[in-house]
Amino acid sequence: MDMMIEVQDLTKYYGPTLAISRLNFEVAAGEIVGFLGPNGAGKTTTLKILSGFLSPSSGTARINGRDCVTQSLEVRQSLGYLPETVPLYTDLTVTQFLRFAAQAKGVEAKAETTEMHRVMDACGLEAVQKTLIASLSKGFRQRVGLAQALMNNPPVLIFDEPTIGLDPSQIVEIRQLIKELAGAHTVILSSHILPEVSQLCQRVIIINRGQIVAGDTPENLSRQLGHGSRVRLTVQGPEIEVAAALQKIPQVQEVAGQGEGKFLVVAANDLDVRPQLARLVVERGWDLLELKAQEFTLEEVFLNLVTEEESEEKMEEES
Repeated sequence: MDMMIEVQDLTKYYGPTLAISRLNFEVAAGEIVGFLGPNGAGKTTTLKILSGFLSPSSGTARINGRDCVTQSLEVRQSLGYLPETVPLYTDLTVTQFLRFAAQAKGVEAKAETTEMHRVMDACGLEAVQKTLIASLSKGFRQRVGLAQALMNNPPVLIFDEPTIGLDPSQIVEIRQLIKELAGAHTVILSSHILPEVSQLCQRVIIINRGQIVAGDTPENLSRQLGHGSRVRLTVQGPEIEVAAALQKIPQVQEVAGQGEGKFLVVAANDLDVRPQLARLVVERGWDLLELKAQEFTLEEVFLNLVTEEESEEKMEEES
């Protein structure tokens, strides 16, 4: 499998402050990978190094086989970058700005117009192509930023918080645009919005305090890092008696009543307790209306990771 992004022992200091420490990860061709972490975790620093805006203090980063420091120009020719704050010339129309972007990215003069219309069509900008950028909504400005990143069809795309500040309908539109890029482009997408990462990304890299704390598919992270297993069930029966009976099953750690006969049952050590739950309900003569496993959300996994890491650091400081 071809690796389009390769990061080895990447470290960056701002003066005495350590921003990222010995990061190691790879992104394969055609993948959409989420770069997830709280504000200040080191996401933007890493993406700026990959984009050629910053040099690392140590370690290496390669895009499309080229070193981001020693071959910076070649790297920039291989990628499109959408920073958190989109740099736009607001006194230009959409067409004028995208023509400038085409020239800056080395699009041949005879292909400029065709390429401009390709990215405008991909980003839904044809209707506003003659509009001054200053007059555009936040959502359309984000689309213009996305269009300039797509200019000249780079194999690698880097998006830093691509939906920040947008309203719900604009968020849905931008997410759909990014989803459609899968396969044709390699995308690394930074966000602190966990549902966004779950919806868009095939794989997740979680960073906290400048270090990678986990990396896998959202589904695998939910299975590996969720504490125990959970089952949601709906039972037609006396709720207090049902809850008490469920709690007595040896493997069950917790039973949370949620009203209207609904319960969330947490079992230890990823044990599947659905057979025991079903058997108990039937034996007691109650009606079982629903029984299904419930995976941990990416948000829960993330909070577990961050909380555990902070607890471990606190224990080390106290010892």
